[in-house]
Amino acid sequence: MAKSLPYTPRVRTPQEELSEASAENAEALLEGLKLLRALHDHGVLDVLNRGVRGGGGMVGETLHVLERDDSTRLIRNLLEVGRAVSDLDPQNVGVLGRALGAGVNEGAIRVARGERVGLPELLGLLRDPDVQVALTALFGLLKGFGHALRTAEDGEA
Repeated sequence: MAKSLPYTPRVRTPQEELSEASAENAEALLEGLKLLRALHDHGVLDVLNRGVRGGGGMVGETLHVLERDDSTRLIRNLLEVGRAVSDLDPQNVGVLGRALGAGVNEGAIRVARGERVGLPELLGLLRDPDVQVALTALFGLLKGFGHALRTAEDGEA
């Protein structure tokens, strides 16, 4: 009687696996390299390497990166954005976020259809209840924005 021959598939080398993965993910690898280059250019990669390796002077290097003008400005801006966002009502932000999403989708659909708005269409849209609500919200935003700018101006003078 015949015996079956044992078959052991050839194990792929790491180089073969890397070559195949590189071909399949070329676009992602290029984007990753761009990100690494930006991190290197801004000194962030060096700080991360020292942190992972536990190298000496990491705290000093971190402070050096943070005390640059652009880093200080970034931190201050983040704090100001945090203060502004903390004043917003989460429910209102949710409503406006959903409205913004719906508006972006509607706009994209109309652009994809190639729709144009002339004066007759504009006058017709002004009678649309949805457009009236959006304009009311937009003018409310402008009024509040202007009031805040005017009172900030008066406070500084």
